[in-house]
Amino acid sequence: MQWMTLTSSISQQVLNAPWDLHGRWNELFSFTHSISERLHMLGVNTPHYSLMDLSPLRSGNSDPYCIVKVDHEVVARTATVWRNLNPFWGEEYTLNLPLDFHHLAFYVLDEDTIGHDDIIGKISLSKETIAAANPRGIDSWLNLSHVDPDEEVQGEIHLDVKLLAEAQGPRLRCHIIEARDLAPRDLSGTSDPFARIFWGNQSLETVTIKKTRFPHWDEVLELHGEEGPPLRVEVWDWDMVGKNDFLGMVEFPPDVLLQCPPCGWFRLLPFASAEEDAGGKLGALRLKVRLAEERILPSVYYKPLIELLVESVLSPAQDGTVTPLAMLDEVSSGESRQDIATQLVKIFLGRGLAVPLLDYLNLQEVSRTTDPNTLFRSNSLASKSMEQFMKLVGTPYLHEVLKPCVNRIFEEKKYIELDPCKIELTRIRRISFKGTLSEEHVRENSLGLLTGYLGEILEAITGSVDKCPPAMRVAFRQLHQRVEERFPETEHEDVKYVAISGFLFLRFFAPAILTPKLFDLRDHHADPQTSRSLLLLAKAVQSIGNLGQQLGRGKEEWMVPLHPFLLQSITQLKDFLDKLVDIDAEGALEAQPRLLFPPSAVIKEGYLHLRKTEAGALVPRFASKKRYFCLSSETFSYSKAPEWQVRTSIPVCRICAVERVDENAFQQPHMMQVITKTRDGQLDTLYIQCKNVNELNQWLSAIRKASVCNEGMLPSCHPGIFRGSRWTCCLQQDRTVQGCSRTHSAVTLGDWSDPLDPDAEAQMVYRQLLLGRDKLRKKYIEASEEEIKLEQEVTQGQSGQEGEGSTVPEQQRSPTIAVASHLLTVIEDLEQAHKVFEQQEKEKVARGSLHS
Repeated sequence: MQWMTLTSSISQQVLNAPWDLHGRWNELFSFTHSISERLHMLGVNTPHYSLMDLSPLRSGNSDPYCIVKVDHEVVARTATVWRNLNPFWGEEYTLNLPLDFHHLAFYVLDEDTIGHDDIIGKISLSKETIAAANPRGIDSWLNLSHVDPDEEVQGEIHLDVKLLAEAQGPRLRCHIIEARDLAPRDLSGTSDPFARIFWGNQSLETVTIKKTRFPHWDEVLELHGEEGPPLRVEVWDWDMVGKNDFLGMVEFPPDVLLQCPPCGWFRLLPFASAEEDAGGKLGALRLKVRLAEERILPSVYYKPLIELLVESVLSPAQDGTVTPLAMLDEVSSGESRQDIATQLVKIFLGRGLAVPLLDYLNLQEVSRTTDPNTLFRSNSLASKSMEQFMKLVGTPYLHEVLKPCVNRIFEEKKYIELDPCKIELTRIRRISFKGTLSEEHVRENSLGLLTGYLGEILEAITGSVDKCPPAMRVAFRQLHQRVEERFPETEHEDVKYVAISGFLFLRFFAPAILTPKLFDLRDHHADPQTSRSLLLLAKAVQSIGNLGQQLGRGKEEWMVPLHPFLLQSITQLKDFLDKLVDIDAEGALEAQPRLLFPPSAVIKEGYLHLRKTEAGALVPRFASKKRYFCLSSETFSYSKAPEWQVRTSIPVCRICAVERVDENAFQQPHMMQVITKTRDGQLDTLYIQCKNVNELNQWLSAIRKASVCNEGMLPSCHPGIFRGSRWTCCLQQDRTVQGCSRTHSAVTLGDWSDPLDPDAEAQMVYRQLLLGRDKLRKKYIEASEEEIKLEQEVTQGQSGQEGEGSTVPEQQRSPTIAVASHLLTVIEDLEQAHKVFEQQEKEKVARGSLHS
């Protein structure tokens, strides 16, 4: 689900789990415990980035990109926009986060081919800041701030503090045990940390532990003084040359020392200071960030709501009669329509009823449309539901059809331009060895390239009938039938084709061609030259999808040379659509799955580098081997190549953790470790290298979601490796010692291939109904007043007639009253259930604090 906009991607595996009295509020909190002790996740939807007036570096230009960090852990990286001080990314991420995350940060960097990338600035948003925004979240330009190393602190420190009363005065006893996940301050990716305590005018410090971010001091520092001053514990990185680097601090007021002496892990904080706003001198970042925190109740509580929605589809009312689905659409805001469409499609997919849902919505849309030229042109619930359905069900199909041609366009980097105002002859001279080329020659060459690429794309699409998912074909068949029944006239012969191609070409294929990265067809955005070629191709595909109806009506007369090819392609398109809808609807619907993918389906696959320990060496060496990895919900396997039959396979149920590896462990970036448990109960670790940070995050997320319900998930692990008789991270010499860093199983990326979760989707539908409750009540009151008025008219008309009733005939009663009443009852029941669970949670926390 989108949970920053909360994402419900992990809940399918716990649907059959035994529920305790606290529902999933307790169940999804810690993914390191058993199923009955997990609590839901937080997610942050960070849809769009664009930059304004960046501060140029060195040459007067920059190659900017953004990285997103959650509590100092990189979770996403945008593509680099080359040579641009006003870049636009338009990238969207859905993050599933643990409930106790603290802040979200966006760093803008300038990519350098040689040396380290330069940091331009950052924006840091605390959880409280995001939560305080209105329900739509943050959507504004935010000025970049300078990055102060003293504020870039992270990690926690383990303390046990006691304030002892003695005859000669109070004595402070501070047991500094260890710290974890400290910021790396040295070039080696580690630090040389020591701790220092301040109490009044006295101070003491621990020894310095070299080259670690996970120091284990186990030192007791004692100070004598007077009651009253606070205790401050600081952590520093020792440097032989220059001043020491600040790593963080924690402070305890006097009343805390007296009443509740600190004992446990404490988050390190920077020195108190307001974040410096550069006043726009570094540039500004346009962000859309939305945070949603939802308590997911047991399935039984959502059953009445889902049954009401399903009833609208399975038992459709007469024309014009209000249904719960129709009323949901009426009381929802336009901004939330896409979210509602996504939630409905996922709910009905989980019940095997997605196609009937689309048929119901499309029928409503077609029935109220009088002008065929406006059919599905608005962002209605039907249009958005079809879009989300195609994305959820058809993305693998899209990749199979378009990826070969898109890859070819990116690799060949041909110069294509038909607009005389945009042709750059000087640019052509730089890339051509044939001397000066005329504008006419450039246009002819561009036309040939464009028709060549376009022909390849059309051939791939029109030849993909058998590759298209059956559920999509049935949905299009029913849409074809509904439109044909509504507009049977000869002059509207093409409407049934335009209705389908409007979705398949204008809202599916054309956007993917225009921005391949946003559809996971490419890892990076296109350069300006390739982007222009993709734009021209997308325009052409859009014109074909419109059956050429708009050709010659626009201002782009320079597209005229392409018109003959486009008009010739229309017949080919119609033939393709006729074949596409020629399918046995009943057979296809019976076979459609209730899940997006069967258990054996591949979730993620690709080449990665496996690092294994070489046996026989006195000092362990790790050999890197390129292997093809494949993840399903059942196994995680690898082999030399995709077609190899011999492969190493690991059951997903044996995975205990999947985490990042410190860069200094192998002196290589983008490393992860997959910790598994063997049959004899021993832990085994695979070290795997990805090619970039986004691929690393995608694999981490995919494996974490596949193993989320495993028993015996580890609460901690070592982010280093065991080399030279000790761990490189915490320097412990016991290979079996407990991990020094917490695992991050709850941090995942939302994805179109996430497992379906009806409960979480129903919770979000309830949330939308809750926001529209006032509108729902207004409809109920208006319908009730109309019925009362009608009853009065009937009574007056029947006055003086003995034996006649004075009630409104059943066929004249408003169905709005019954539907609104049912929905209001469902809302009230769910609201009450949430209050009960919330109260039980508070009582549980209170009991826990009394026992602690």
